Amino acid sequence: MPVREIDLMYQTMLAELGQRSLDASFVAEFPLEGRFVSVPVKGKEYWYFDLPGQNGVKRSYVGPKSDEEVTKRVTEFGAIKDDLRNRRRMVATLTREGGMNAPPRFTGDVVEALANAGLFRLRAVLVGTVAFHTYSGVLGLRLPSSLMQTGDADFAQFHSISTAVNDSIPPIRGVLERLDPTFREVPHLNNPTRSTQFVNSKSYKVEFLTPNTGSDDNQHKPADMPALGGISAEPLRFLDYLIYNPIRTVMLHKSGVTVNVPAPERYAVHKLIVASRRQNDDNGALKREKDVQQASHLFEAMGATRRHSDLALAYCEAWERGQAWRDAISRGLSLMRPARREQLMSTLVEGMAEIGEDPVRYGVATDPDGVGETS
Repeated sequence: MPVREIDLMYQTMLAELGQRSLDASFVAEFPLEGRFVSVPVKGKEYWYFDLPGQNGVKRSYVGPKSDEEVTKRVTEFGAIKDDLRNRRRMVATLTREGGMNAPPRFTGDVVEALANAGLFRLRAVLVGTVAFHTYSGVLGLRLPSSLMQTGDADFAQFHSISTAVNDSIPPIRGVLERLDPTFREVPHLNNPTRSTQFVNSKSYKVEFLTPNTGSDDNQHKPADMPALGGISAEPLRFLDYLIYNPIRTVMLHKSGVTVNVPAPERYAVHKLIVASRRQNDDNGALKREKDVQQASHLFEAMGATRRHSDLALAYCEAWERGQAWRDAISRGLSLMRPARREQLMSTLVEGMAEIGEDPVRYGVATDPDGVGETS
């Protein structure tokens, strides 16, 4: 079934909702009695927020001064008004009439609670299936709701960012317990005194991840994350590729929740890699099929929206990272249905022509039986 485009009117409404939701998040996080200050760090300028209190001034990280959206809100802060009811109506219209995807209510509540605590302000990224929910709005196309079922919410942050912002959200355990008192920390298997995830009485899991770009000795060793309210994060290979240069969008929950998610082209390529590394038990097979289907639908969407060059750039970057990456991509491609694989190859060929790259160099073939050869 071909992808269906979302009416331009609703795409425009989503963009407006995104602007208003980000405005509202500034009002919630930064009281009017405080002030924004520009602080130089290693040759770059960053916005911080100074809030006076009984124990002196508390300074909070806001974001890079080069981020035009953040800087715009800093300069217009005094004029921002919260239009909660209007935004709720916009969310209802986009989901009921516009065909865009909303997360399950509890998942939305979890993401909203962490967003209000400042998680995305500190440049964390929502990953996994919950991020996939947002791509119908990002791409302006309807995506299958059958691929959006999940019992967890995953968040990722670069360790370098977590240590550099000199700020932290409140203790995550407290944030989650206010939402559901049954949430508890799960001791890490390799270090029971540390935790990278929480689970509630209904087995809903909230997990924190960080890229492992160093030695294999770091794999499965929880990493300290100073910005994440006392929680550690699970180091994972390939994650740095996924969360590099994330995009800001709005999750269609309640009055809209501003989140950071991976760029859809990176998400799709990363899903191929993840699929190739799943275990062969029943649970692994189910997750592998879901990975491949999510990737396939995003590949199709990228082609339908004429984002060939974006996809080609992301694909080439992953391919150039070494033989292990090429092998994983090739295995992932072999799991796709031949017709979808051939469609992807056609999109990549066109995209590589736009960016001046040779498809053969990247194992790209229009013949589905010849895809992903790395010799």
